[in-house]
Amino acid sequence: MSNEQNPSSEHGPGSGGPSGALPPERPASEPSRPARAEAGEVSGRQRLRAGLWPPRVSRAQLIVALLLFVLGLGLAIQVRSNSDNSALRGARQEDLVRILDELDNRTERLEDEKQRLDDQRTELETSSDQAEEARKQTLEKERQLGILAGTVAAHGPGITLTIGDPGGAVEPDMLLDAIQELRAAGAEAIEVNGVRVVANTYFSGDGGELSVDGRKVEAPYEFKVIGKPQDLEPALNIPGGVVQTLEKEQATAEVARADDIVVDALRPARQPDHARSSSR
Repeated sequence: MSNEQNPSSEHGPGSGGPSGALPPERPASEPSRPARAEAGEVSGRQRLRAGLWPPRVSRAQLIVALLLFVLGLGLAIQVRSNSDNSALRGARQEDLVRILDELDNRTERLEDEKQRLDDQRTELETSSDQAEEARKQTLEKERQLGILAGTVAAHGPGITLTIGDPGGAVEPDMLLDAIQELRAAGAEAIEVNGVRVVANTYFSGDGGELSVDGRKVEAPYEFKVIGKPQDLEPALNIPGGVVQTLEKEQATAEVARADDIVVDALRPARQPDHARSSSR
């Protein structure tokens, strides 16, 4: 018997030799990393688009939006209000003092008027002859309205303002400013160089050649004013007021108090063409 072995028997299936082994299985190929990232990015965009459109508004979101709108509107109104008052915040100290004085004087005059009306009502209620008392008050009211309209002469305490204009620098608006300051201080009757000043009085012309209601007047310009001297004089002499403005134009302004000022320049009473009294 031969001792030789079959070479093929040495490398059988169970021998684990190299020639008989099967090749290892390769795993299935996976997608590359860039491809996976691209797929994830596209999917994220789609989800974002789906979440934003169509919009889904809840009741709570509507309430919050409404509250924000109201808050914004309130802030806008507050800013506008603050901007409207910026003129007073930026005013000079002398202007603020003048405005405060005018308000105080106006308040005092209104209090006096209220007290006078209360006294008239008391007299009407307590008078034994109410018809006679009503007639007296009517006549007094007519006299007061005549003074304001310039159809009745008046006298009383007040001041005299004399404006000198050697260089012809006084303009019509300067005289108008003086009238407005006097009225704001409580002037009840004013006369300028023999012309009665009423509600529709106007000043015209150029420096040195001025007119009051179309009537030519020449310097010096003399204002006769009836009212409380302690209110009228300070109103003209406040810092930045009428007197200082005139002095800057090389004009002169003298204010003198008097116990009795006579304003006797009159205006003709005009009958209205169309207006009629509505009282019955």
